[in-house]
Amino acid sequence: MSDSLITQIKSLSSTFFEEVRGYRRHLHMHPELSNEESATADFICMQLDSMGITYTRNVAGNGVVALIPGEQKSDACFALRADMDALPITEKNTVDYCSQHPGVMHACGHDVHMSCVLGAAKILMQLRAHFSGTVKLIFQPSEEKLPGGAKNMIAAGALNTPDVQGIIGQHVFTPFHVGTVAFCFGPMMASTDEIYITVNGKGGHAAYPQELKDPVLMSAQLLVALQQLVSREVSPFAPAVLSFGKVQANGATNVIPDSVYIEGTLRTLNEALRTQLHASLERTVHHIVEGFGGTADLRIATGYPVLENDEALSRRTYDRAVAYLGEENVIVTTPRMGAEDFAFYAQKIPACFYRLGTGNPEKGIVSNIHTPTFDIDEEAMKTGMGLMAWHAISELMPA
Repeated sequence: MSDSLITQIKSLSSTFFEEVRGYRRHLHMHPELSNEESATADFICMQLDSMGITYTRNVAGNGVVALIPGEQKSDACFALRADMDALPITEKNTVDYCSQHPGVMHACGHDVHMSCVLGAAKILMQLRAHFSGTVKLIFQPSEEKLPGGAKNMIAAGALNTPDVQGIIGQHVFTPFHVGTVAFCFGPMMASTDEIYITVNGKGGHAAYPQELKDPVLMSAQLLVALQQLVSREVSPFAPAVLSFGKVQANGATNVIPDSVYIEGTLRTLNEALRTQLHASLERTVHHIVEGFGGTADLRIATGYPVLENDEALSRRTYDRAVAYLGEENVIVTTPRMGAEDFAFYAQKIPACFYRLGTGNPEKGIVSNIHTPTFDIDEEAMKTGMGLMAWHAISELMPA
């Protein structure tokens, strides 16, 4: 039965491929930033209408939640998730589907994610006799911007009515070749918090440092001390990253400013460690700066939690991917310190997030996400839509 069903799904993926590629190219040409995805939602709803799928729109802003019932009644519900927003990047590709919105680009593959879920929906509508219960499609806005659209979608009831028992999502990944997928069991992606520090002193003429409380010197000492939080307070076997990408001191060659502004990020793969490092940041920032006679303002903007894949669902999903693609095309990978708001779903229900291989060096498709030359081998969407449909049907297949 499973071999026959896989053959049907693969055939339907090929049949619908050109149409789904058209979805992706339209969405790629018309990207919208976080919380601005209204035209994107219009396009999604237009496709759902054409398939005869019922949906609710304007969920947590521009979100869309759609339902595909199986022909057999059941309370079971399984969800497929796609994110919708683009990035503030100017595209440098020369393809004929290049972004038409200057300064905005689908450089993280969300156009692909939406198209694959729409493609899976087309397949599922043809195969409703094979599953019971409901497949829920979650098109989520604002993945790229805190506090994250997933959190707001959950608060708006996206996982309820009917209640979702499990959810999967996938993400494009250029380093893995088209035709492959990659799984990580347990913690997969890091928590992410934004760090904002203002170091306050007393500025003045640089020729008279004895009269000042130099916030530049304080900041230099502080940055060195903060790096020791990871190297000396965290086990070498517990991944953590504390990085600072912005240090702003508006002085001059002979002017020491009154304050210095610092921004950074904290990432961990363990929520207890995350809490510990928050406390360590508070202690270190204030002690170092006050030791030099200054004061400090620290703000930690709490971001996405650790994305932890459910062990049982991930094992099932891995096994089904092997059955669908062959063991040679299914990779077991390691955690990464990037972040994903899919983690909020994983805190509520069993969840599995995996990577969809989209790279192809033979076609020159090697640029990674969040770059102005990012692109995909669109053949990956055959894998993406077919595999999502296969997972959903398998989770809802009658006993």
